[in-house]
Amino acid sequence: MKTFTLFFVLNVIAFSTFSQTPAQIDGDKVEVGVFEHLSDTIPLYLSFRNENDSLVTLRSLINKPTVLSFVYFDCPGLCSPLLDGISDVIEKADLKLGKDYQVITVSFNYHDTPEKARNKKETFLRRHSKSRSAHWMYLTGDSLSIYKLSNSVGFKFKKAGVDFIHPAAIMVLSPQGKITRYLYGISFLPFDLKMAVVESGKGLARPTINRVLEFCFAYDPAGRRYALEITKISGVIIIFLLLMFGAVLLFRKKRTNL
Repeated sequence: MKTFTLFFVLNVIAFSTFSQTPAQIDGDKVEVGVFEHLSDTIPLYLSFRNENDSLVTLRSLINKPTVLSFVYFDCPGLCSPLLDGISDVIEKADLKLGKDYQVITVSFNYHDTPEKARNKKETFLRRHSKSRSAHWMYLTGDSLSIYKLSNSVGFKFKKAGVDFIHPAAIMVLSPQGKITRYLYGISFLPFDLKMAVVESGKGLARPTINRVLEFCFAYDPAGRRYALEITKISGVIIIFLLLMFGAVLLFRKKRTNL
């Protein structure tokens, strides 16, 4: 019984470690990560400028399942791999962009311009036909609109010099702007995207199972680079070894009782 209790406790610790999205940075109170707001509705009245420098509201754009992502266009780390991951899953998924769903990418740097948005869009739409380009929108906005939108989905980031510390994730919205799914990391399985889009079309909000890759890199302002968080990885390895040790003890106890 004691072995089972130990194993159960270790599992609980591991689960909370893997699913803890927010992280405090440099002792600051600002938390970076994703706080899930499943079933909440984003503020559709917010206005942004698209890559053609036209003022649009989210209400005018969202009329079908929508994949929402946050980046900034001068990002030296996660943003380009994230957009590449979205572009890749668009190509591989058994869905038609523009018919089954659409993609909206919002810059969380209010200094980014529609011109930068247009250049970034051209980079990541090269592998797709021009007929699809209208259904992957790149938006920029003022600081208040960015804050209200990112806060409504629980996407937390922090300024670090001229760059930002931020997580890597996408959110799936229903045609009514309801948050129905979070997918973490910089690459996505076509099946996961398809299920998220299908459920979003029905307005079904599903809890997240895999949160392992939500925040793996931290910005080092002194070194001007993104550094792998060795402490976090070491902690995960230690917990894994403890889980293995607990499993071995449990197995031996069962064999002893036979």
